[in-house]
Amino acid sequence: MIGYLTALVIGTGLLMTPAATVADGGISLLSALFTATSSLSVTGLAVLDTGGDFTFFGQVVILLLIQAGGLGVILLTTLFALAVAGRAGLKLRQSVASEAKSAGIGGIRPMVLRVIRLTLIAELAVASALFLRFLLHYDEPVGAAAWDGIFHAVSAFNNAGFGLRSDSLVSYVADPFICGPIGLALIVGGLGYPVLLELFRSYAVPRTWSMTTRTVLVMTPILLVAGTVFVAALEWNNPGTLGRLDVWGQIQAAAFQSTTTRTAGFNSVDMSALRPVTWFGMDILMFIGGGPAGTAGGVKITTIMVLAAMTWTEISGGRAVNLFGKRVARSVHRQATTVIVLALMLIVLATMLIMIDAPDLDFDRILFEVVSAFGTVGLTTGITTELPGLSQVVLIVMMIVGRLGPVTAASALALRARPLRFELPVERPLIG
Repeated sequence: MIGYLTALVIGTGLLMTPAATVADGGISLLSALFTATSSLSVTGLAVLDTGGDFTFFGQVVILLLIQAGGLGVILLTTLFALAVAGRAGLKLRQSVASEAKSAGIGGIRPMVLRVIRLTLIAELAVASALFLRFLLHYDEPVGAAAWDGIFHAVSAFNNAGFGLRSDSLVSYVADPFICGPIGLALIVGGLGYPVLLELFRSYAVPRTWSMTTRTVLVMTPILLVAGTVFVAALEWNNPGTLGRLDVWGQIQAAAFQSTTTRTAGFNSVDMSALRPVTWFGMDILMFIGGGPAGTAGGVKITTIMVLAAMTWTEISGGRAVNLFGKRVARSVHRQATTVIVLALMLIVLATMLIMIDAPDLDFDRILFEVVSAFGTVGLTTGITTELPGLSQVVLIVMMIVGRLGPVTAASALALRARPLRFELPVERPLIG
């Protein structure tokens, strides 16, 4: 948490310098803090136009914050420690293992290098595809096309959702050579590093895959297809969103919006024109998020699946919670429940605070904004810039907690560990 906040302070300071923006004298502390938080938490909510209000230097700062947030501040700290000292201490190795959801702490150096190599290769591939499209089809100058490709590739793989266009990707809604690579980068980045590393290590032997990998690989396509059908069914005849497109364009836009809703804040349709029921469905997708220990946000697919398995076990009268042929550890039951309860409490509290601070705004728009901030998604119905200062501070806190994780933040704020010296008598209260 200290490392995250340190990077946040540095990023805020750099964005406040006159060289970072086109505004005379720089931008305000709140705007800089909001932008830095959104970048470092790979969210994508913005109170300023990234492409229009920030200079090239400011855009580079935002991109570096996105990369740091995507890789994880702890992973970068380990990389620096390895580069400077040639080794990492035990506490640092334990922190990295926790950040990457690794079971051991022995092979930290190879793990860190694999994560960084995987990230750079994926970003380079997407950047190259976008560069060629911007250069050859949209006739952009070489430098502009290269920067557009790099910025959007890094933002996409890290599930940040920042773009250099004021309308995000609405201008490219029917272009599969822009939305396609970006959508693929969102999916790959949202799987999570443990899943990606395990796939590269044993892709040909599915029976050896862990419960995490199996859960993420099974549920990701299900959620993508379900989200696509949901958006298409509700927005097919909406002239403000899908209704103005041909059939292929409607399918493509619905699929892209389903992809970006669970992970990153790019949008290829006007979010403010969506129907309220579509916003609510997207709230659910944003709340779920992607795979653990990756660039996606939300409470994570594995958390939802463990909770669903617990519910099914209770309904069916089973004794053990099983998932994909294995029993889920009992400690995970408590972790999953804690994450869900803390997340819902934070969302309810933040929504109520903004409702008090901005009473003129609709409830469904406020809820969408809060869930988007907590899930580090970055989608908005267009009210971000209209929010009062206190409401923006609330969203800043939600982005920080959403990126660090409710349990991590709560643990970090605890004064000290309290060893258990006794247990109280057992009693079963009535439930329901």
